[in-house]
Amino acid sequence: MSNMEMTADIVIVGAGIAGLATALAIHRLGLRSLVLESSSYLRVNGAAFTTWTNAWKALDALGIGDSLRVAHPRIRGLVSYAAEAGVKTAEVEYVDKSTGVEHEVRCLRRKLLAETLSNELPSGTIRFSSQLVSIEESGHLKLLHLSDGTTIKTKVLIGCDGVNSEVAKWLGFKKAAFDTRCAIRGYAVYEEGHGFGDKFVNFFGEGFRSGVVPCDDNSIYWFFSWSSATRVKELEENPLKMMEFVLSKLGKLPDNIKDVFRRTKVDDLVCSQLRYRAPWEILWADISKDNVCVSGDACHPMTPDLGQGACSALEDGIILAKCLAEAFARSSTREKCSEEEEYERIKMSLNKYAKERRWRAFDLVSTAYLVGHLQFTTEKVISFLRNKFLAPHLVTMLMKKAAYDCGMLEASTR
Repeated sequence: MSNMEMTADIVIVGAGIAGLATALAIHRLGLRSLVLESSSYLRVNGAAFTTWTNAWKALDALGIGDSLRVAHPRIRGLVSYAAEAGVKTAEVEYVDKSTGVEHEVRCLRRKLLAETLSNELPSGTIRFSSQLVSIEESGHLKLLHLSDGTTIKTKVLIGCDGVNSEVAKWLGFKKAAFDTRCAIRGYAVYEEGHGFGDKFVNFFGEGFRSGVVPCDDNSIYWFFSWSSATRVKELEENPLKMMEFVLSKLGKLPDNIKDVFRRTKVDDLVCSQLRYRAPWEILWADISKDNVCVSGDACHPMTPDLGQGACSALEDGIILAKCLAEAFARSSTREKCSEEEEYERIKMSLNKYAKERRWRAFDLVSTAYLVGHLQFTTEKVISFLRNKFLAPHLVTMLMKKAAYDCGMLEASTR
């Protein structure tokens, strides 16, 4: 076991999307950070996710938007089906009716995003096999104790360590709540091309919602969520039963949609119970305290009903980096200041970040939760109204939530 001691101005815990995006944004602004990742490699949870306009603005700010666009064609709209009858109930374009502007929506492969972010960072930024076990205060610094015996002194600690965040726990956050719903996610590959078009296909059944969305011409990402967590353990342990369960719910959906699920390798299936942060906790808890803060799922885990979890994490990284750049501005111009002054500037910058993100996170978490449970109703009248009228209103709401611009970074390139 190592007894090594290290120092770093900014330490980010977690090399997921939130952590890597924050590290790259910080790098673009001329600062250096150290990212601690508990795994021995660049770990990716899930195959893909829907990226909305707000996420692409963040990716452009990081200077990687165009390289990712090349591999991910645009999704132009949503088609909704009632699964039991196999009947199309709605078709909506991703166009803002008030402005006539089309939203930019694509299905982005998580692995490619993680690798792209990682490759843009300076060598040595990510320290693998680095599990944070405790946080200690030492004057204006934080001492981070790792499982291998290493101690790291830092001026700024940022928790991007996911839904079970140690940093969030240190700040006083409660454990993220478990929703009554579970989700299975998968990824189908068509070597000859899927010919699926450029629409997000969404379908509802009794107590479940599912969807398929093309990532590119040869691959499709899908999800299936249902409103009871009673079978999650059984399904997690048996991927074949997991797939049988999904296929049994697809009713009279078109064969090309069913084929997406049948093509998926069972070893690639992921099953989990949905989790979220209680919205009122986001309002009242400490997103930042002194020189410590959290972002991404460590701050605001949410149900996937708006498709804004990873998108908002990208926003976090840009906003947080800009706030920290202000705090370190004097150091970069060689203007001398005391440790006390620097600490106060850092504290103020993190407070500014928390203030800017608090209501945005509250809005996304609470809206996602409400929309999700509305979509899972078993009441016949509400189900009828959902199938006939919800899709257009849902798309309008999704576009409103995606109409957020985190701004550019001064040193970023497109």
